[in-house]
Amino acid sequence: MQMNLSCPMPALDFDVITLGHGSGGTLMQKLLDSGVFSLLANPILDQRHDGAIIPWQGPLAFSTDSYVVSPQFFPGGNIGDLAVNGTVNDLAMCGAVPKYLSLSFILEEGLQMAEFWEIMTTIKAACVRAGIEVVTGDTKVVERGKGDKIFINTSGIGTLHPKAAVSLQNIRPGDVVLLSNAIAAHGMAIMSVRKELAFESEIRSDTRSLSGVIQKLIDRFGAQIHFLRDPTRGGVASVLNEIATDARVGIDIRQKDIPVEEAVASACEVLGLDPLYVANEGVFIAVVAEAIAQAAVDLLRAESESAQAVAIGEVTSEHTGQVVLTSTIGGRRVVNRLAGEQLPRIC
Repeated sequence: MQMNLSCPMPALDFDVITLGHGSGGTLMQKLLDSGVFSLLANPILDQRHDGAIIPWQGPLAFSTDSYVVSPQFFPGGNIGDLAVNGTVNDLAMCGAVPKYLSLSFILEEGLQMAEFWEIMTTIKAACVRAGIEVVTGDTKVVERGKGDKIFINTSGIGTLHPKAAVSLQNIRPGDVVLLSNAIAAHGMAIMSVRKELAFESEIRSDTRSLSGVIQKLIDRFGAQIHFLRDPTRGGVASVLNEIATDARVGIDIRQKDIPVEEAVASACEVLGLDPLYVANEGVFIAVVAEAIAQAAVDLLRAESESAQAVAIGEVTSEHTGQVVLTSTIGGRRVVNRLAGEQLPRIC
């Protein structure tokens, strides 16, 4: 869903980013005043300190990430909302409620201001949806040919949910592995644009904030939500392997229960990719106590962000450190770690 914030691009006396926009002088001030501060205004950012002074009580979660996606615009989003949602979701996976965000740009000389403004407005929309405020940031400009239009770094801070107990140490044999939505849409949306592939149905990125549904999950089930992780780079297979290794357990999953949209599955087949290894930006994995697994699935299915939620497997004391998949025809195979970079620069 696109959010209309009624933010027309301001009238500026420049159409492209130049090295002068990174000089700290008049051009930079015009860019920040018209393109950043005015759009993202809030009481903390409006102080315009070198850093943000924020009120705080209790334990917090802190996360940072950098975004270098190519192309910067893709069906379903762009690098702007991807950056916000990515950091918001990292905080949510810690069991935290996102509050504050830093936002830093590396801009390449020659970037069109119209593109920058479109990215900024989607950043604003993503922040509004997630309930997070940009309170500090930075802008640098590099020479033409020394960047890729725009790189973004975001760091986020959130308050830990009082009922949250999300930890690898809480995972036990018998726990159930839940998946919130169909997989591989984001990675294949990027690849379809990059490779100029046309399919009957447009594949759209699933980039979205997962914070709201995670808060509802923890509100109801608390410490029975043992672990959360969003399978971005490396996909579901990589995350499950990390869990199996780090928690010293085995994981059994069922291929028939893992949802993949038909268009996405077709695109993966054309490109020779396994959906289990393709990146996602609006999906999470939850490892939960067996006693609440069905109730958790029911809660997730009632929310738009997780309408395709399903149990895909279980934690076991067997084959420690390995993920084993039962295929649709009943065979079993080990789902290995990704050997190399399958989909470069998708987040």
